[in-house]
Amino acid sequence: MKDWNDIKSHDSWEIFKIMGEFVEGFERLSKIGPCVSIFGSARTDPENKYYAIAEELAYQLTQHKFGVITGGGPGIMEAGNKGAKRGGGKSVGLNILLPFEQEPNIYIDNDKIINFDYFFVRKVMFIKYAQGFIVLPGGYGTLDEMFEALTLIQTKKSGKFPIILIGTEFWSGLINWIKDVLLKEENNISEEDLDLIKIVDSPEEAVKQINEFYKKYHLKPNF
Repeated sequence: MKDWNDIKSHDSWEIFKIMGEFVEGFERLSKIGPCVSIFGSARTDPENKYYAIAEELAYQLTQHKFGVITGGGPGIMEAGNKGAKRGGGKSVGLNILLPFEQEPNIYIDNDKIINFDYFFVRKVMFIKYAQGFIVLPGGYGTLDEMFEALTLIQTKKSGKFPIILIGTEFWSGLINWIKDVLLKEENNISEEDLDLIKIVDSPEEAVKQINEFYKKYHLKPNF
């Protein structure tokens, strides 16, 4: 059995590893310019319609001078980086090191791959250096990232930025639950909190939402 003092000492030294990830992320991402983070499942097959939507979305974003940030892995993340690469824009991958060894996809710019051990450090980078979130169908990780962004805006811990969900069929059940349970039955959110989310079904609509938002607000880091 490990001595409790040894465990506490290890925890103290781990702070420096965490600091190192923050420093590397801040140093490298502060230079990338306006970007949009694209989220979605790592399990999405290239034959799935949402893979094609994510690729076209990223391509169109680059044509409007936005770079693309993804989680760096396969599925929707790969599609986002592939579309950004096709459009000649910045293609960023914030890869998470997992026990089953998620490898960065091949469409990330070589100088824009950053590997993280800590999910919470990685999530800070997604939000701080993105001027918008576009969320495609995904699982727990996708929901975690989306609700993290919503919470930070709701509590005014970050600046307001667009959060756009692609796929009415996929997201409508969740949105209805938010309206019917969180808002009406439990009153855990306010009416205006519903306005933080927009649902669309095409890359064109998503890009339009981003552009319309930035006709009113300046592009800048979120916090």
